[in-house]
Amino acid sequence: MKKLKIGIIGCGNISSIYMENCQKFPHLELLACADLDKQRAQSQADKFGIPNAYSVQELLSDPDIQLVINLTIPKAHAAVCIQALEAGKHVYTEKPLAITREEGRLILETAKKHNLLVGSAPDTFLGAGIQTAIHLIEQGEIGVPVGASAFMICRGHEHWHPDPAFYYNIGGGPMFDMGPYYLTALVALLGPIKRISGSARISYPERTVTSQPKAGTKIPVSTPTHLSGVIDFASGVIGTITTSFDAFGGTSLPPIEIYGSEGTIIVPDPNTFGGPVSIRKRDEKEFVEVPLSYGFVQNSRGLGVEDMAKAILEGGNFRAKGELAYHVLEAMHGLHDSSKNGKHYIMESTYARPESGAEVLQLTKEL
Repeated sequence: MKKLKIGIIGCGNISSIYMENCQKFPHLELLACADLDKQRAQSQADKFGIPNAYSVQELLSDPDIQLVINLTIPKAHAAVCIQALEAGKHVYTEKPLAITREEGRLILETAKKHNLLVGSAPDTFLGAGIQTAIHLIEQGEIGVPVGASAFMICRGHEHWHPDPAFYYNIGGGPMFDMGPYYLTALVALLGPIKRISGSARISYPERTVTSQPKAGTKIPVSTPTHLSGVIDFASGVIGTITTSFDAFGGTSLPPIEIYGSEGTIIVPDPNTFGGPVSIRKRDEKEFVEVPLSYGFVQNSRGLGVEDMAKAILEGGNFRAKGELAYHVLEAMHGLHDSSKNGKHYIMESTYARPESGAEVLQLTKEL
């Protein structure tokens, strides 16, 4: 079987699951990893048996590497993606695609100029949970979708993250941190967004870290930490979304619900690949859990890279595309813009709902 030779830039916490999974997918061959901290790259290379621990420039200069997985911090996503594209390599980046819409567009334009592909996390919507929910909608199990709700509500990352300051700066906050999972899932379920409106606030101008090793450190907050929005989909479905780092008592709300003319689906946490998925039909009294129709229930990060590599090697489509990530990036900015400007934000981009089902990915073997 043909394999695409790949390299990973960025050897932080998220890199481990990519390094583990990318060596199990049939179309990927992991040749190298790189980091600004060369020792960190060497440590990950030793741990996962990766042949080469490079500097960033060494990895970009390696003619054998065909695709770069960009796992750097969000504010570096655009610069690293563009460098890799200019070096003649396809790119798959962690979420979000970029910090600004201008950077996101530049990534896509650079890829087009060089006839290269861009993919982007999250790829959790390719997992068994959301794919099963998509299948139920496509089969008409809840009739015509009319509404949706999404909730990502927690008490903030300063309670558990070892270095949480980023999450309270521009480019962070609950929407840019977790919004990509929820909005990507909603687009995969219901199609592109036409119009969006939001209300956002900074509830507490300063946060105190309670996690180690920086317990007691004060963090100034410069990005909204509680946001609620209304999403008008091109299909006519009206959705709502709330993302918050300000719910110190937690929540009992489901991550995502889809409401239809004949029933309701509870969709699993879009930051996971598995279930459960539940459905309640019009005349039923209770929600019933539905068996998952597809594979990949555990943490399968890198599944989007495998889907992309297969398309590069064999032709055809892939689903975790840069254009989808840009549509989500614009929607996140649109929610903030709407709150600031006091009016609806009309989306400029669109993206057809990604194809679904095992017939596209043609991967049934669990990792």
